[in-house]
Amino acid sequence: MDSDIRPGRFQVLPVVIKNLIIINGLVWLAQITVGQDLLRMEDLFALHYFTSDYYHVWQFITYMFLHSSQSFFHILFNMFALWMFGSTLENLWGPSRFLAFYLVCGLGAGIAQALALSYDISQYNTMYELGQISAEELYKLSNVPTLGASGAVMGIFAAFAYTFPNSQMIILPIPFPIKAKWALLGLAVLDLIGGVSSASSGIAHFAHLGGAAIGIIIVLIWNRRNRNKFY
Repeated sequence: MDSDIRPGRFQVLPVVIKNLIIINGLVWLAQITVGQDLLRMEDLFALHYFTSDYYHVWQFITYMFLHSSQSFFHILFNMFALWMFGSTLENLWGPSRFLAFYLVCGLGAGIAQALALSYDISQYNTMYELGQISAEELYKLSNVPTLGASGAVMGIFAAFAYTFPNSQMIILPIPFPIKAKWALLGLAVLDLIGGVSSASSGIAHFAHLGGAAIGIIIVLIWNRRNRNKFY
């Protein structure tokens, strides 16, 4: 069997994950330095709705390598989750397959978020027409960017939970271990609730759901000949 598909030894920090962490870290450093004044990286590379003045097609890929320049915990949590759940999968699948999976999940998450934005922006336009918000507020709301690896990471976690559904996890503040399959279900429910409500703005809930859905679909296709293999 091709060693690139199923590597012969376990690596604590596999090559793709290591390079993804390095790239995301370097991009974040650029965001908090030159990206604030000289380049406006979020305008160029974060994902904007297609009617925005800042929209570019490449943003469906580049957005997943940017994180909030206002919070170190955004990138820290995403990279920790990528390493925690992705290491097992990269060792299982190999670097080429894992990288393709990660990027496709991120792309699917971006598309799901763009579809959700279609509804949001139609609501903003209606509010403007009714005089509930100003033109300036409409412009601001219509140009809010989506950025972060969360959607791709949710795809990784969904694949991990599908492949190793009975793995025990500790998730704070839950005081007892919970199986990965139930953790995935709980996160999906929370994202669905957050996505359909207006109580948690600033979080791309539908990107999370899109990434998780794409992740499940891909592993279902890959495992269609091996459906009874669970851990």
